[in-house]
Amino acid sequence: MDDESAEIELLEQNLNKTRQISQRMTTILTSFDTRLVKLEKSILPLYNSTQLLTRRAKNIESALMKIDEIASYQEGIAAEEALVLRGPQPGQLQEYIETMQRMSATLAFGSFEGASRDTARLIETGAKKLIQLYTTLVAEGSSGLPLSGVEFAYAPFPPDLLETLEPLVTFLRTLPLPATHPSHPAAPGILASLKEAQKGYGDMRGAWGRKCLELYGKRVLDRAATIDGTAAGRELGKFVDHVLDVAEDEYNLLTELAPLPAQSLVTSTYTSLITPLTTLFTSTLSSLNSIIKRSLHKHTILALSAYSSLTASQTRWDEVMCRRASRKENELKDGVNTIRSACQRSFPEFIADIKAAALSNRGEVSTGVIDITSRTVEYMERLPELRNEAASVLLSLGDGNWKMGEGAQVVRASRTAEIDEKTILEHFTYDVVSTVIQTLLALSRANKRPAFGSIFLINNISYLRTHLILERRADILSLLSKPTQDILNSNFRTAKAGYFDSNFSPLLQTLADDRDKSKSATKEKFTRFFDLLDEVLERHQLARVLHWDDEGRDTICDEAIKLVVPSLQRFIQKNIGKEFSKNPQKYIKMSPEEVESLIKTFYIERDHNAAPAEKVTNNLLIQAGWSR
Repeated sequence: MDDESAEIELLEQNLNKTRQISQRMTTILTSFDTRLVKLEKSILPLYNSTQLLTRRAKNIESALMKIDEIASYQEGIAAEEALVLRGPQPGQLQEYIETMQRMSATLAFGSFEGASRDTARLIETGAKKLIQLYTTLVAEGSSGLPLSGVEFAYAPFPPDLLETLEPLVTFLRTLPLPATHPSHPAAPGILASLKEAQKGYGDMRGAWGRKCLELYGKRVLDRAATIDGTAAGRELGKFVDHVLDVAEDEYNLLTELAPLPAQSLVTSTYTSLITPLTTLFTSTLSSLNSIIKRSLHKHTILALSAYSSLTASQTRWDEVMCRRASRKENELKDGVNTIRSACQRSFPEFIADIKAAALSNRGEVSTGVIDITSRTVEYMERLPELRNEAASVLLSLGDGNWKMGEGAQVVRASRTAEIDEKTILEHFTYDVVSTVIQTLLALSRANKRPAFGSIFLINNISYLRTHLILERRADILSLLSKPTQDILNSNFRTAKAGYFDSNFSPLLQTLADDRDKSKSATKEKFTRFFDLLDEVLERHQLARVLHWDDEGRDTICDEAIKLVVPSLQRFIQKNIGKEFSKNPQKYIKMSPEEVESLIKTFYIERDHNAAPAEKVTNNLLIQAGWSR
């Protein structure tokens, strides 16, 4: 217990010492805090004064820095302004563009509001300088002499100019516009300049395209009346393809080089660009149509070929020239309608020309193939090349409406499905062939000398039949119905019978007349026979029979010999034993064999005024002792 008491007492003593120390520390800290309060009250005015001076020093330093910055900026502005006002120099386009980009960035994000107006003015000026350069480059690429070879070739935009234009156009498309930068002071002016430049682009490229095409449009017109009609129509089709090729190339280039790439603005520019091209096409087609109208009978095939070519290009024209440009005008469609009208007129006019031939050649006519016959054959030979186009036009004209002037009711077919293309072509060709035959019959009957009329008829009918039927051309035969072929064959047989009847029947009638069997009558028959034979000889020296057809001439020759020579042989054998004359050779001027040889000379092809045949004939006459 004593020990514990001692420890307790020791703890109490330590506790008292600690308490005393704490009281002393508290007293010291309280005294220190009081002194700090007094010190703070003493220093506070000095601190406030120092803080104000520090703030003023910072403001002065900031002001000096701002002054330096403004001075530096003004120096940069002056340099950039000089660069902008001078415009882009050769080889410095990229530097100029970068300057413009810095100025735009300064205007958009800079803190110098006072300089905004000047900067905007410089940006607008610089943009106009670049737009002017754009116009100059486009003008340079759209000038000079176009390529002028026989085959059309459109000169591409110069690659060196295109290399310069591409980065320029890329930057021009980034310029501020009202739609993208509504508050930009330079945006309205820049937009107006870009619109003007883009319109100028369309005008220059359109004029250049027309300049390149004009030579070939003129060539189509110059050759239209001199070359084959089908080829001329195809050349027109090629010219239309060239126009469309140029339009497509220019559209692709426009989408690449348009500074305002909005679709509505590109469409508007493209419309102005193709206007010179469509104008050239319209004027070329109008001139060609005038050529066709002036001589429609001569240029019918040209009209059909042109119609075919234009129709083939219609779908592409609709896409390139109409839908792409959002245009309602369709010059090609109008041209197709115009040419189709000419084609429609050509069919009744061709029939009318055939009929007119019967009235214009009354009286003495040539015994050879006349113009209307050869024209008909040529027409029929060319028609298969354009049969689809001809059938289309005939269907639009109406079945039978080509027979104008015959009381036919000319109305437009209400339902083209009622008759197909093959049938309407057969109907038309039947009317052509039958009209030609009627014209030839009228001309042959009007001839004052029937024998020559018969030669004329067989020559022309045979010419038609040979070229349309006997040559067995599948394309022509496909146009001829059985009635058409029958009418040709029937009229050929009739013409051949008429030829033999007018030229050789009088000879046979002379030998066949048995009413008077006296010697004098026999002498008169021989004399009359050889006189008539002499007339036939002279007639055939003047008029050639089937001169273009060796096989046909041989057939006619064989039939003539079979018709005349056996009758002469029988008549000679019948009378030679009756001693009708003391000198029979005086009356029997030629033997049957010599008559046969003489008839053969009727059908010898003569190249120069019948001289070879006449020489042979004269030799035969001399050998027979027969002087004419």
